[in-house]
Amino acid sequence: MRRALHAWAPLAAGLLLVASMVSLGNWQMRRAQEKAELQQRFDLSARGGPVAVRATDRPVDGQPLRLEGRWLAQYTILLDNRTQGGRAGYHVLTPLQLTDGSGAVLVNRGWLAADADRSRLPDVPSPAGLQRVEGRMQPVEAKPFFLGGEVAEGRRWQHLDLDRYRAVLDAAGPRLAGWTVQQTSASAGDGLSRDWPQPAMSADRHRAYALQWYALAGLAAALTAWHAGRLFTRKPSDER
Repeated sequence: MRRALHAWAPLAAGLLLVASMVSLGNWQMRRAQEKAELQQRFDLSARGGPVAVRATDRPVDGQPLRLEGRWLAQYTILLDNRTQGGRAGYHVLTPLQLTDGSGAVLVNRGWLAADADRSRLPDVPSPAGLQRVEGRMQPVEAKPFFLGGEVAEGRRWQHLDLDRYRAVLDAAGPRLAGWTVQQTSASAGDGLSRDWPQPAMSADRHRAYALQWYALAGLAAALTAWHAGRLFTRKPSDER
């Protein structure tokens, strides 16, 4: 009896492995479909040029947007440990209070090199008066896991905790949108670099992963079938 169980255990494990790999392949195909649909929406919105939005709207990820308002420079924060061209620096984020009265949108204005003395924060000029900003809608990054320590130290933040930032800004008046904008338009005199990478929305990578999982599932199925064939053709005397 024990020998029989040992003989059938690999078959059960093989079937479970095949099912798991097929499931992972299907999941990758669903992700590919989602990315393809997202790319289609992005392409359609890009053809029409930047769209004017309110802070209460919910644009599509990567959608070109146009904002009009005034910088709330006193609420500027610097996201630390952002590199460009091998140099350490910061991403400069400043809320733009929209002229339509719908609230404020946090704008990633660009990259700024860090001082050699890391204890010194760079000055960030913010033009006064009415600003017209163009950029792409940028969803808020997932919060990384920290073992301890503060995520923010004055104006220097290790990552953007939008809920925490919103609590500070809401107390001052304007309501903050639940998304951010990555600025692409030029802004004279601010010294910021906006050499952003293009949004990665290719579905091909997910399709390639799916094919790998399906290929592995096929290999596992072949080995399982071979083992099953041996079991079913085995003579009764072999199990004693």
